This record gives sequence, C-alpha cells and structure tokens, in this order.
Amino acid sequence: MPVVGGASVKFPRRTFLHLAAGAAALPALPRVAAALDYPSRPVHLVSSFAAGGPNDLVARLLGQWLSERLGRPFVIENRPGAGGTVGTEVVVRASSDGYTLLQVSTSNAIHATFYDNLSYNFIRDIVPVASTVRMPLVMEVNPSFPAKTVPELIAFAKANPGKINYASGGNGTSVHVAGELFKMMAGVSMVHVPYRGTALAIPDLLGGQVQVLFDPIPASIGYIRAGKLRALAVTTATRSDALPDIPTVGEFVPSYEASQWYGIGAPNKTPAEIIDKLNKEVNASLNDPALKARVADLGGTPLSGSPVDFGKLIADETEKWAKVIKFANIKPE
Repeated sequence: MPVVGGASVKFPRRTFLHLAAGAAALPALPRVAAALDYPSRPVHLVSSFAAGGPNDLVARLLGQWLSERLGRPFVIENRPGAGGTVGTEVVVRASSDGYTLLQVSTSNAIHATFYDNLSYNFIRDIVPVASTVRMPLVMEVNPSFPAKTVPELIAFAKANPGKINYASGGNGTSVHVAGELFKMMAGVSMVHVPYRGTALAIPDLLGGQVQVLFDPIPASIGYIRAGKLRALAVTTATRSDALPDIPTVGEFVPSYEASQWYGIGAPNKTPAEIIDKLNKEVNASLNDPALKARVADLGGTPLSGSPVDFGKLIADETEKWAKVIKFANIKPE
C-alpha cells in the first residue's frame, strides 16, 4: 500500500490495477516512440548483387518510393560477392535499429543448403519484414532447336540423353536450380553449362553453343519479341502478363514452379514496431499504380503480405531448394 507523508493512502482495486498496467507498459514506450519517429536518418538497403540486375532494380524501385513516402533517403548499397553472401553478412552483423536492411531474394533460400560453411543462419539471423515482387523465369531455346514446345523438348531430351546443354548464370544460382528442378520433375538428362551471369550465356544461346536457358524475363524479352529466341514456357504457377501467350512449365510438368522473389529483411532483434511500420509502408507501395506499372515492365507481380507470410515463404523455399540441391548433388565451384 502506498505511503505518503507517513500515512498510507488507499486506492480502489480498479485504480491500482490500471496504474500497475500502465507501469508495466512503460518499457515499451521508448520503442513505440522510436517507431513513430522512424526513420530519423538515412536507411541503407543492401543489395547483395551488382547494380543493374533484377535484385538491384527491385530494390531501387522500393527505395525511391519509401524515400518519398517517409521523407528520409533509402540508400541502395550494392555489396556483391560470393553469390550474395557478402551483402547478407553485412546486414546480419549490422545494428538492429532498422537503419540497415537487406534486399532478400530466392538466393538466400538456396544458399542455406548450397553453402555448408556460412557464418550465419539466415532464418535465425534475418527477420522477415515484407515480401515485394515475384518474377518468373522464361524457359527459352535457340529458334533452330527442333523442340517448339515443352513436351517436344522432353521427348527430344529423353531420346537424346545428355545431348542438350542448358546454360545458367552460375553454379547454385536461381536459374541453375530451376533447370535442375525441371530435370528432376520431367525425368530428363541435360548438361549444365555455368556462366558468370546469364548476360554472358545469352550470346552462346543465340549462337547455338547451348540450347536451353532459364532466364529472368527482363533480360530476354527483347530477344523473344524480335524472334531471336523462342520462349517455350514461364516458370511461375500462372502465366506472365509480360508474355501472356506463353504457357507455364506446370501445364506440362504438373506442380513445377520456380521463380525469383524479393523482399526486405532486417537484422534479428530489430524492434517489432519498426518492422510493422516498414511492412505497412511496403504493402502501400505495392498498391501504388505507378510502382505496379514499373514492376510489370520488369515482368513481375507485386507480392504483398505480412512478415509472417514472408517468413513462411522463405521457410518453404528453403526446404524446396534443399531437396533439389541434394538430389542434383550441387556443390559450390
């Protein structure tokens, strides 16, 4: 019982309970205030890949929108290296104050199994903030290749095991594992030819040195429209608005799905209030008509949801690609 001037002061039970609840909430007040003031200085959004690629382009679209919306710069910081693990480690080791964020991608789910000596555990050390964009790959061939459809390619591959070379942007990349998933599910044999990026693979595809490539739509759509490459299918579960007449792989290989997806993550222990605020703003950006049009130009679709939704996507994709990597025995070069 409180004592004032040596005399006890009696509070009604309801008043006491209200005071106790208020006192218990006091430690949360600084966190809430920090979230209300956030951001009060520039925010760094780390892209683990070089400028100009889909990862970087999506990050810059979101960064520009968030900068204008929240009144502080969202600076895109490109930290490429080791397949994207360098940039991820930068964010893992950053302060958990919301001012260093990570452009998360499919690569993070792949790396969990592909590399066995990472200095971090992605699911443990990075908190999901918001998913942003899903982007299909396009399965494409040189126009001189005899197969004009996915069923024809499967039939040709089964009749000529090991005679088809399929290119990728490197060992353990999303375009590589998309090809391995196709081989696994279609029951075909194709020879993997890795390049240092799909931009270097396209000239050899155009020249006929390799026959098949799974590539992000933005990098190939010009060649497809010009008739220099033939699109057989897109890899997402549904058809792409960028190539509406092109079927999905899943229409011929049931349940096949592969895509590049992106989102934003933060270091573990970043305050929930900041994560919730960022999630709300990112979802608002994905409903903005101008931003949606820019995403569509890249061949992508908005991928909105809660932090929990994004966490489930990461976990599901990590499990999915682990099975493919183990089945195909994919190892770092």
